[in-house]
Amino acid sequence: MRPCSFLSLAAALAALAVTPAPARAQDAPVKPEGMALSRFVPAPAGDRMFSVPSPFAAGHLTPHVMLMADYASNPLVLRRERDDAEIGAVVSDQLTFRLNASLPLWSKVSVSLDAPVTAVQSGESPNGGGQQFASPSGADVGDLRFGARVQLFGAYHDPLQVALGAYLWLPTGADDGFVSDGSVRAMPYVAVGGRMERLVWSTALGTELRRSQSFGGVAQGTMLTLGGGVGILAADGRLQVGPELTTAMVLEDINGRTLNAELLLDARYRFLPFVEAGIGVGPGLTSGIGTPDLRVVAMAAFTPEQPTDQDRDGIGDPEDACPKVPGVRSDDPRKHGCPPPPDRDRDGIADADDACPFVAGVASDDPRKHGCPPPLDRDKDGIPDGEDACPLVAGVRSDDPRKHGCPADRDEDGVPDGEDACPDVKGFRSKDPERNGCPRDTDGDTFRDDKDACPREKGFADPDPEKHGCPKAVRVTEKNVVILQQVQFDTDKATIKPVSDPLLDEVAQVLKEHPEIVLIEIQGHTDDRGTDEHNRTLSQNRANSVMAALVRRDIDSTRLTAQGYGRDQPIDDNKTEAGRQRNRRVQFNIIKKAAYKPQVETGEDR
Repeated sequence: MRPCSFLSLAAALAALAVTPAPARAQDAPVKPEGMALSRFVPAPAGDRMFSVPSPFAAGHLTPHVMLMADYASNPLVLRRERDDAEIGAVVSDQLTFRLNASLPLWSKVSVSLDAPVTAVQSGESPNGGGQQFASPSGADVGDLRFGARVQLFGAYHDPLQVALGAYLWLPTGADDGFVSDGSVRAMPYVAVGGRMERLVWSTALGTELRRSQSFGGVAQGTMLTLGGGVGILAADGRLQVGPELTTAMVLEDINGRTLNAELLLDARYRFLPFVEAGIGVGPGLTSGIGTPDLRVVAMAAFTPEQPTDQDRDGIGDPEDACPKVPGVRSDDPRKHGCPPPPDRDRDGIADADDACPFVAGVASDDPRKHGCPPPLDRDKDGIPDGEDACPLVAGVRSDDPRKHGCPADRDEDGVPDGEDACPDVKGFRSKDPERNGCPRDTDGDTFRDDKDACPREKGFADPDPEKHGCPKAVRVTEKNVVILQQVQFDTDKATIKPVSDPLLDEVAQVLKEHPEIVLIEIQGHTDDRGTDEHNRTLSQNRANSVMAALVRRDIDSTRLTAQGYGRDQPIDDNKTEAGRQRNRRVQFNIIKKAAYKPQVETGEDR
């Protein structure tokens, strides 16, 4: 029998002992809302302790499976506070079977699963303070637990190892008994431990996060957990014997009734390299809910033994051809775990096979070059400088020695195809990637000269190739600046109508684009109506008006002359209105031209 400190609910029942209960309390036993009573949290299969997790991952993809039985005696007993008399056990016996499994990954991570089934539960349904507390009976499925941890420091056989882990319980158990809180629980923890020649040890500090509740006035909820264990090794490491101590403290109300502590003395023996069995027995040390008078734990597990690794090269001694010297993996069993052969230049080619053992090189089918540096190839195009016609510019292979190793240039305009926006048409270099390697656009109207019907005059797009890139209203010929529209004047006046402003703008622009036109005559013409004197004066005034309009548009007056011809030079029959309309006109005749000097083609676009 535990001492007085084992009182599970003594203080909580003091009030019940002196306070009358409602009449119905005798007829309606108090049923729990759902509480995970057991404070025993088994370590994952493959760990070194029963209840303290180990800080390692036991191998890579090595499965560990364990069957465990956990019996607790009197984990929940009512006692009277004033005389410590036992009133009765709410839970006198609780036997739980567990299927526990873990799977390590990359010898650094371990994931686990624990599936409990409480097969036996019993109690006395005691009365306290005029109330009856219902005891459980029959079997119940418990909460499924998932776990994961990551090894941060050390390896399986090292004396110091550190890991971070966490458990997650899903509320798969009955929510009206003593196997589940009816809600999700979690417990992050840090584990520190290690292994020495004849001793293993492990400690863990965690926080179990669970919902707040109370039973009989005793608070339950989030708990701080601390555990530690030591195992003495014997029989060449097959036998392990030692104590484990685990504690849990409810943080919401710290007192004797919310503190749990258990001591477990256990032993385990490895019957085969992959089979282990063990048993543990120990008392509860405090009066917290869930702390039993006695706990008995037994287990049998499939847990392959992890081989020793004396040289700590990650290759177990049974497989290591050089177990005392760190080495590397090899498909050859005779070299597996042994140091690699000497490679003084560290190029991956053993000195014995390296034609240049002191200079890092590359593999070659030629034994005389194997392990030697490759031939110099400054542009790194795979063509040695000795064969490369363009050794500083990456290029392509060619049967022509003059082009071998030079960039491809199908149109031979000096712009490599990789940079040439017009790789099949000879062009010029340009800073604009969309024009680089393309023919020029002399007049700057965005139409390349090879597609521009008027390459020296800014123009517009036209589906007719003969008009594409040409001005809409003005054309330059050898002797004339031809306007396709007439300059319009007020009737019988020299005043230019505003409708003709765009036409004169275009004429001025064309003259600016053709500096070789040194002198141009602006001619005024009329039809045959009116006197010769009147028509000559009118045509002269109109020619003068056009000249003035062009000067206002920044055309140098020295390039212009105006002459009125009246009705003396008709181009159509004055007997019809259409003919007279054509005769009333302004013409631009080229008087003098300088030699045209095309842009000097330096290979770089202006």
